[in-house]
Amino acid sequence: MKNLLAKVEVLLGYFVGFLMFAIVADVSWQVVTRFVMSEPSSYTEEVARFLLIWIGLLGAAYAYRKHAHLGLDIVTRSLNAPTAAAVQKITDGVCLLFALAVMVVGGANLMLITLELDQISAALQIPIGFVYSVLPISGCLIMLFALERLLTPYTSLPENISTAEE
Repeated sequence: MKNLLAKVEVLLGYFVGFLMFAIVADVSWQVVTRFVMSEPSSYTEEVARFLLIWIGLLGAAYAYRKHAHLGLDIVTRSLNAPTAAAVQKITDGVCLLFALAVMVVGGANLMLITLELDQISAALQIPIGFVYSVLPISGCLIMLFALERLLTPYTSLPENISTAEE
């Protein structure tokens, strides 16, 4: 499982990088069409908005995998190593439950409702449900990464967690 998730991590990193390149190209094209050609493109703002949603959610899954997601380590810094590891396990469990309940179940419901209601984006004319599909996708990724953390015994804490013993 560890090898598969490592490959998923690499692919996810490249995909998020590609999305970031795409948003820079899209916004650059918007600037060119607006200020150089004096005729703004009709779809670039919507593409940038949708790309930002995908970058934010898939980037959160990638950051969670890399232990780079925003977190407060005020508590864990004051704990000894075994207690800090236990707190980390509890945190990973809460992340797994959040990803399941909010992102996978709630995101899938939102996606299905918007597809059922035939909500279409104004400029691109694509179903909004396709845009919202990133919610359950990123939720599943976070769940997989959290499950891996929960099933892996902590021989040492991740490098971003320092303890009172150091």
